[in-house]
Amino acid sequence: MPNSRLSVVLLAALAAACRQSPVPAPAAATPAATPAPAAAPAAAAYVPNLGEQMTFQQMRHAKLWLAADAGNWELARYELGEIQEGFAAIARIHPTWKDAPVPIDQAIETMLTDPLKKLDEAIAAKDRRAFAAAFDTLTEGCNACHQATNHGFNVVQKPKGNPFPNQSFAPPPP
Repeated sequence: MPNSRLSVVLLAALAAACRQSPVPAPAAATPAATPAPAAAPAAAAYVPNLGEQMTFQQMRHAKLWLAADAGNWELARYELGEIQEGFAAIARIHPTWKDAPVPIDQAIETMLTDPLKKLDEAIAAKDRRAFAAAFDTLTEGCNACHQATNHGFNVVQKPKGNPFPNQSFAPPPP
């Protein structure tokens, strides 16, 4: 019986391991002699850097276009909301950035508020033409913000293909 032999070998190994590291006997319970355990240091909260946050914005920008292009207005509304939340987080976490001559929070407000509002209106109206114009204005705003903050080398454009082959952008069936 190979299984019985294996069980005996495993039990013997476990018993040997227990004998090699004996468990100390409990100390007498004296409150004064037992120091309180040290508090564990608080873990530092994770703060995403600006590049990480902008990468998410780039992804959302592409998904927004793909959703509206497919006529999935519900998904377009969702992605627009994600973009708005993303910019709010960027403005809160990184209101300024290194040697950028323009504060990031002010650049977002100045250059992106109107395009985001126009996108919201176009999505509500399910108007593809208005959406395309507002999307182009948003993209121009992103590039203007990059220029104003010394990141003009980072040029955003309308997606030329679908980088998300594992997601359908078509509206769900009724």
